[in-house]
Amino acid sequence: MSVFMLSFTRPLGSVSGILQVASLLGLALLLLKAAQLYLRRQWLLKAVQHFPYPPSHWLFGHIQEFQKEEELQCLRKWVEKFPRACPRWMWGTEVELIVYDPDYMKLILGRSDPKSHDSYRFLAPWIGYGLLLLNGQKWFQHRRMLTPAFHYDILKPYVGLMSDSVHLMLDKWEDLIKENSYVEIFEHVSLMTLDTIMKCAFSYHGRHQEDRISQAYIQTIQDLSNLFFSRVRNAFLQNDIIYRLTPEGRWNHRACQLAHQHSDRVIKMRKAQLQERELEKLRIKRHLDFLDILLFAKMEDGSSLSDKDLRAEVDTFMFEGHDTTASGISWILYALATHPEHQQRCRQEVQSLLGDGASITWDHLDQMPYTTMCIKEALRLYPPVPGIGRKLSKPITFPDGRSLPKGFLLTLSFYGLHHNPKVWPNPEVFDPLRFAPGSAQHSHAFLPFSGGSRNCIGKQFAMNEMKVAVAMTLLRFELAPDPSRVPVPWPRIVLRSKNGIHLHLRKLL
Repeated sequence: MSVFMLSFTRPLGSVSGILQVASLLGLALLLLKAAQLYLRRQWLLKAVQHFPYPPSHWLFGHIQEFQKEEELQCLRKWVEKFPRACPRWMWGTEVELIVYDPDYMKLILGRSDPKSHDSYRFLAPWIGYGLLLLNGQKWFQHRRMLTPAFHYDILKPYVGLMSDSVHLMLDKWEDLIKENSYVEIFEHVSLMTLDTIMKCAFSYHGRHQEDRISQAYIQTIQDLSNLFFSRVRNAFLQNDIIYRLTPEGRWNHRACQLAHQHSDRVIKMRKAQLQERELEKLRIKRHLDFLDILLFAKMEDGSSLSDKDLRAEVDTFMFEGHDTTASGISWILYALATHPEHQQRCRQEVQSLLGDGASITWDHLDQMPYTTMCIKEALRLYPPVPGIGRKLSKPITFPDGRSLPKGFLLTLSFYGLHHNPKVWPNPEVFDPLRFAPGSAQHSHAFLPFSGGSRNCIGKQFAMNEMKVAVAMTLLRFELAPDPSRVPVPWPRIVLRSKNGIHLHLRKLL
């Protein structure tokens, strides 16, 4: 019996020893990780010691502060209370400096700090590494390669295509108000801007404002934007492996596939159209559209863009080219709806220029000064892109002497900048005269398209489309807000409304 027992106790003893070693190792790793987190928090606390901020929880940061009220309302209070910039703790070991001062903005945007990989990498499965996410020399190469796609001579004929897309949207609105005079405009405007970008940048003509594929794409983009923000704000979803196992991670993967299918369809169709003979014809054309340039592009080593790089740029511009402009147009129309005196003055200006509005041309776009002032004021109040992120590649010292070390995260809040009472007196008041000719402004007080070398490459395209959409809408409809459904600005990748943008539309005779 003793021999029998001995044969079993030895293995049990060895297993017990292994478990003890594993437990000690696990405890050591846990203590090491705790020490790393503690040292990081101490480093962050020292970095922001000269920047006052509201009390924060040692673990949950400012989450509770922003849960008490709407995020942008909370941000406006911070802008008024804390000069120039304010640290925001995401959680115990993650803090970012929210910047809303024009002098700070000018300094930061004049540098070449990269986008923050910590958060922007979450967009990579969706839009890949195109202009939005690239940094360094590769970003410079792609930017230089794509700049000719936004030459004035390229943009001029687009005005007619924009007009056609807006006409289709307004015709839909006429049919809708026969049953209900209130219309939720954001989705319709998104379909219209997607229609425009498909025609202009990709020469892809179709019934994009009516087909289910486009509608599904618009919904997918909205879902991806929401998933991105929910992940950025959740400390437990930062790890890719953990995220993929969650329901949100699985849906994010599926939504990315749906978005890619839309872009792949555009690329495939264009390649099928470009037979060798047609390629030669396009090569001798003076101007090529966005997709032409991508297909013909040669990098410095003589190679063409890889399929991965090609789709990344198409995915990026497909999203940015329609969603940011849709946000801008929707909020501009809302701002004019809530300020009927300015709406009427814009309408009179457009009527004197276009008459019955049968056609609008490139030359008309510079002949609407008051309408342009109203557009800019609406973009100030409701910037389509609420903010962008940067990670310091080297230490920085701000004009007031405060500094931050290399590796620190910044969020440049264009919403905070545009609502800063030290920059814009009475910032919540809609006053187009802020942009009257000769009015004095700080060079970095108004940044709806960001600034510096990484400003929006399509800003002129977007401004043209906004002018066309606003002018044609005012000729056809009188706009008024829905008092029962006041929009709640909601900062996603672009500025949305949490409850939609509902307007009362009255057809003008």
